[in-house]
Amino acid sequence: MSDRRLLAGWGRTSPTSARLLPVGTAEDVSLAVQAAGPRGLVARGLGRSYGDAAQDAGGVVLDMTTLCRVHSFDHETGVVEADAGLSLHALMGMSLHEGWFVPVTPGTRFVTLGGAVAADIHGKNHHVDGSFGQHVLELSLVTADGGERRLSPADDLFWATVGGMGLTGVVTRVRLQLRAVETSRVTVDTERAADLDDVMDRMVRGDADYTYSVAWVDLLARGRATGRGVLTRGRHSRRDELPASADPLSFAPRASLRVPPIVPGGLLRRSTVAAFNEVWFRKAPRAARGQVQGLAGFFHPLDGVAGWNNVYGPRGFVQYQLVVPEKGVDAVRTAVTLLSAARTPSFLTVLKRFGPGNRGPLSFPMAGWTLALDLPTGVPGLAAVLDRLDELVLAAGGRVYLAKDARLPREHLPAMYPRLPEWRAVRDRVDPHHVFTSDLSRRLSL
Repeated sequence: MSDRRLLAGWGRTSPTSARLLPVGTAEDVSLAVQAAGPRGLVARGLGRSYGDAAQDAGGVVLDMTTLCRVHSFDHETGVVEADAGLSLHALMGMSLHEGWFVPVTPGTRFVTLGGAVAADIHGKNHHVDGSFGQHVLELSLVTADGGERRLSPADDLFWATVGGMGLTGVVTRVRLQLRAVETSRVTVDTERAADLDDVMDRMVRGDADYTYSVAWVDLLARGRATGRGVLTRGRHSRRDELPASADPLSFAPRASLRVPPIVPGGLLRRSTVAAFNEVWFRKAPRAARGQVQGLAGFFHPLDGVAGWNNVYGPRGFVQYQLVVPEKGVDAVRTAVTLLSAARTPSFLTVLKRFGPGNRGPLSFPMAGWTLALDLPTGVPGLAAVLDRLDELVLAAGGRVYLAKDARLPREHLPAMYPRLPEWRAVRDRVDPHHVFTSDLSRRLSL
């Protein structure tokens, strides 16, 4: 039974009204697709896209979270097949006890398998393992005619769907190769870097020695400290690195704090973020080796704070994530200098290195550097700063991440995603009337 709801992305910037329709089976999805009206429909998982990718003003939004069964799990090979509405959180809870971990995880566990495919999520290990789509063995997709197709990486529709933001059809099942692990811990090295060049130099010299690598960057530091950061790198811990009494595969994370739905605006002012950044930088060790941490703390620290996006207040926030190729590395330096000079109060700014991209025409990663930051919407002059970042990214041959975008001008899309015509040709073949649509696709004329 559908229910008209006001829906927004995780950034809470542009809510729109749609009919929210729960689906529990692939047959439910097929019927909903065949009954779609003129405003079309789009699938929605746990709502962790930051912008408007899982919204459809005046149309139908399929609630996929009730389509969440595990159909098979091979304990010997680590191959799992599950419904698209199953979350990474639930999958980890099942698989880790058997010695298997997800091959790629973003900064939150609360992403569905279908959402992970649609956004082709990436994590701290892209430089060695690529993005989520590269570990998908098969997927099932309900297309515009209501039929369900079984797709493999040999199909161009498979790769149009990986990173395709839900616009080629509705993913209903995913067959995924998991990663074997001995423990549910990570052995971590942490070090402070004096400025951005120091951060990047350490990453270039050392990332190949680690499975996971990420740097937190202080955007409010200035002068010689511009871009100072904390570099955190690690690998999965071995059993012999844990105390003999420890349960090596225990995993029961939970949120220890909760942010109320309504928080007064202005809590994340420049002064408060500057204070947080100073404390965060100073509390990090100058150099620490071999610290054993839990998976949840290392990969998903913000999941420990339920409703953390509410801290930005009722006006919400924008997350901006860019990637530029290796040859465009100066664009990262210019971006950090620009953001520092503009005094943009981002307390969550991360820098990573990507390995080569995959065959997905709309997949975000490319070999190079990626910088992501969160900015309250009330920052004076924010629109002009973000427009300037767009220009830097375009000039460097880079792009922004559609799963996090809420404001990109549509004229920039073809240059940022030069394989867009290839993607449109596949999409138009399977969905000529554009049944699958979203606020994102309308805004960017996808």
